[in-house]
Amino acid sequence: MEFPTRSSPYLPVSNDVSRLMVRVMLALIPGALVLSWFFGWGIIFNLLITTSTALLAEAAVLQLRGKPVRPALLDGSAALTGLLLGLSLPPLAPWWIPVIGALFAIVVAKQLYGGLGYNPFNPAMIGFVVLIISFPLQMTLWSPPTGIGQEGPGFTETLQLVFSGKPPDGETLDSITMATPLDESKTQSGLNLTWDEILSDPRFGHYGGYGWEWVNLAFLLGGLWLWKQRAIQWHIPAGMLGGLFVISLMFYFADADSYGSPLFHLFSGATMIGAFFIATDPVSAATTPRGRLYYGAGIGILVYIIRTWGGYPDGIAFAVLLMNMAAPTIDYYTKPRVFGQREEQDD
Repeated sequence: MEFPTRSSPYLPVSNDVSRLMVRVMLALIPGALVLSWFFGWGIIFNLLITTSTALLAEAAVLQLRGKPVRPALLDGSAALTGLLLGLSLPPLAPWWIPVIGALFAIVVAKQLYGGLGYNPFNPAMIGFVVLIISFPLQMTLWSPPTGIGQEGPGFTETLQLVFSGKPPDGETLDSITMATPLDESKTQSGLNLTWDEILSDPRFGHYGGYGWEWVNLAFLLGGLWLWKQRAIQWHIPAGMLGGLFVISLMFYFADADSYGSPLFHLFSGATMIGAFFIATDPVSAATTPRGRLYYGAGIGILVYIIRTWGGYPDGIAFAVLLMNMAAPTIDYYTKPRVFGQREEQDD
């Protein structure tokens, strides 16, 4: 009598790549909406340009490599890279800035290494770092957040500025942009102003930068939902936020006039999107449970060091890429012990 059987696996996959990417994109929605509310239409333009460029670049390279195009586009990884890059860019950056960043992220940082699953570095952060090093002026074009008194350009004015480079009538780029709170705090602390004097500027809110507090809170809520859905694990966000909190608390206690509070660092810049959406990239991050904690803590500490003594106001991208380099070594030294293996056999 014949007993027909099927080969393994027997259970349906419930957490494939496309499902994971869709969950991450859904979790980004609250932060993207709040960011757009405070900083205007330029955020939407950036998202559209980076996402469409990422998809076109992915399709073109796969076509050249003779690989199936449709499955790769439908897995959502290229679109997610475009979204993460678009959310990191200033809203008044000219259109070619998101195009160059997305092309570099997909073509160089992802496909030249073999595609999804083979990239040693986070593609979106590679694209961001290339832009901020190559085009520092265009990467500072942040409009004032809504509600601070100085309103940014509207839909038509932003469209004109992004695609033609022409500021609104009677305005200049300097008059419609302003430094971010992290940039301003770095500049003013370099002039030996106390932290209380720095926080008296209207671009600072109760805990972090004005508007940035809500942006970070929205990304935090999206990240917690992502963790609740088991799309990510808690180790990397907890390690990163814990590392950033502890080191900033130490310096804040030592000299509160010269160093920002832990809450300022947690709710300013790209902290929350970095902790829950960028550092948790399953390809380029550490993979062991203990290693993820070390990996996240390393990012948090590096972010503080770069923000406080480095040459850039926010250090998320550089910290993530530096820890990407350390991830294989962290995994090697934090491998879980095999069940039944004796301690002396570990060496």
